[in-house]
Amino acid sequence: MIDLYYWTTPNGHKITMFLEETGLPYRIVPVNIGAGQQFEPAFLEIAPNNRIPAIVDDAPEDGGAPVAMFESGAILLYLAEKTGQFIPADLRGRLEVRQWLFWQMAGLGPMAGQNHHFKIYAPEPIPYAIDRYVKETNRLYGVLNRRLADRAFVAGDYSIADMACYPWIVPHERQGQNLDDFPHLRRWFGEIAARPATIRAYELAKSINTQPATTDAAKKVLFGQTAASVAPR
Repeated sequence: MIDLYYWTTPNGHKITMFLEETGLPYRIVPVNIGAGQQFEPAFLEIAPNNRIPAIVDDAPEDGGAPVAMFESGAILLYLAEKTGQFIPADLRGRLEVRQWLFWQMAGLGPMAGQNHHFKIYAPEPIPYAIDRYVKETNRLYGVLNRRLADRAFVAGDYSIADMACYPWIVPHERQGQNLDDFPHLRRWFGEIAARPATIRAYELAKSINTQPATTDAAKKVLFGQTAASVAPR
């Protein structure tokens, strides 16, 4: 059994998509990040960066003590290697998947996240910041669109690289992006959206977070963090 410490964010969706694809038994442990549950000492023992998702696998491959993991990309790699699914067996195929997984972790996710912050959540509009991150998101969509021009998925067959990228494209309208400008990306997006595992993962999210709107109180929790937020209690 895998315990998935989860909230309904793009990074959280990555892991439910994988688990639904593979059928690995798992249990959701909700971590309401708008209520500050990510700062609870027990969670920080698993995820010292106070971010979801995190997992605890009580049946690791080596048969030893349970394995705790944080960082969504690392979790996807761990689960892919554990199951032998959604990552190629050959060296060059694995490298392709890893490169695009890291591209999402270092580029698409952080830039789209800043896009969300300054375009939607910032207490006052900062035109330079909005323009900067909307344009950079647009550039990254262009990179992905070009990549998908001659292949079905990011690294050939459907893989953890696709699962990492897809949830960050779901809010494309909020990011100021039009998928009609990226026809190869639009085709890819539609194919992943129609997968039964994707549908199940997003339906699950609706049952976990029934009030997705971010309140002013939640914004203070989410965007007011300093080192004191993770100091020992």
